[in-house]
Amino acid sequence: MPNEEETSMVEITEENVEVKETKKEAFLGIDVGSVSVKFVLMDMEGNVLTSVFLRNKGSPIESVKEGMEQLRQKIESEKILQQYEIKACGTTGSARYLTKAVVGGDLAKTEIIAHAVATQSEYPDVRTILEIGGQDSKIIILRDGIIVDFAMNSVCAAGTGSFLDHQASRLGIPIEKFGDYALKSKNPVSIAGRCTVFAESDMIHKQNAGYSKEDIIAGLCDSLVRNYLNNLAKGKELEEPIVFQGGVSFNKGIVKAFEKQLGVKVLVPKHNVLMGALGMAILSRDYYLENGMKTNFRGLNVGELNFVTSAFYCGDCPNNCEIVQVRLSEEDNKVIARWGSRCGKWEVF
Repeated sequence: MPNEEETSMVEITEENVEVKETKKEAFLGIDVGSVSVKFVLMDMEGNVLTSVFLRNKGSPIESVKEGMEQLRQKIESEKILQQYEIKACGTTGSARYLTKAVVGGDLAKTEIIAHAVATQSEYPDVRTILEIGGQDSKIIILRDGIIVDFAMNSVCAAGTGSFLDHQASRLGIPIEKFGDYALKSKNPVSIAGRCTVFAESDMIHKQNAGYSKEDIIAGLCDSLVRNYLNNLAKGKELEEPIVFQGGVSFNKGIVKAFEKQLGVKVLVPKHNVLMGALGMAILSRDYYLENGMKTNFRGLNVGELNFVTSAFYCGDCPNNCEIVQVRLSEEDNKVIARWGSRCGKWEVF
């Protein structure tokens, strides 16, 4: 039988000593575009732990706050915080600098870099990236893992997600089934696809002429892909492997149209709609490994904070740049971010 002293020692060892467990590193990537907002939380090995996708409601700040709240709820429900700690955060998209200021990001990069990094993580030998989002399109050419050329189209909406959403609604078809209709077509009709106005007008004409929805949709997919290739891809060598991503890559009709016109297999990545955010999560990890600095990330409760944006014109030179700045609240005069000057005089990131 153990004596009193031995019993006391056992109690101290087993019940009163706390054992601290070291949490694993996690990295957050955020992509804020004109139509949608994406969040990807990734571990050190590049595995996606969880993600959030939501529509941009017109205000990047409010959309980011709502997205962060959804991310917080998912992380808590999936008990991710018990095992992981966010060590770095990166932002991309049209509102990358504003988002970086709001969430306390550690770095901000262009969509071209973010998409290329994410694609190479899944397809290391990729040589051509086709990307069609909600309101713009991109093409990225890589050789030996280096971006050698790219093009963006943010002027014409023909072929983008918002245009296809509108056409699906007009035809009374759920956008999720738009591609399935195209695959059922036996005789795709010819649709003018150089402009959204012409395309819609031609579709209405074909409907009135009695063509089936399947043939009209297949014709539209073919037309929009030709428009993409004749504009963004003109003069570029589209070599395999070719990867197609962005929201429109869910559309099987567009994928088939690309394969028909290029004569090769077109690959669609697993996280096709999250590639920008995934790329920033990867870049955040690399930033952390290279610098090892404490993150600026404000935490998952960003949705509870109030941010105020304002703008003014510099006036110090003929450029008269419009300067945008962000403060944490009306009462707080401290500027957490400022950008817009060509000379860099006012920049705060």
